[in-house]
Amino acid sequence: MPIRTINIHQAKTHLSRLIEQAVKGGEPVVKVAPIARQVRRLGFMAGRIAVPDDFDRMGSREIERLFGGDA
Repeated sequence: MPIRTINIHQAKTHLSRLIEQAVKGGEPVVKVAPIARQVRRLGFMAGRIAVPDDFDRMGSREIERLFGGDA
């Protein structure tokens, strides 16, 4: 049996028919799962890592040297 994806509106509209089709199949054929992965929010590592105060300047001398700067 091919896999079908049904959106929430279709599922709500045709729920009894979809359940009937699943039961007639005799084996588990219905799975509810999120389509998109959960997006991690900013700050999820707060308190677990430390960012140096000079983070935005780290490697600046090397970068300037590589691109012909005077540093």
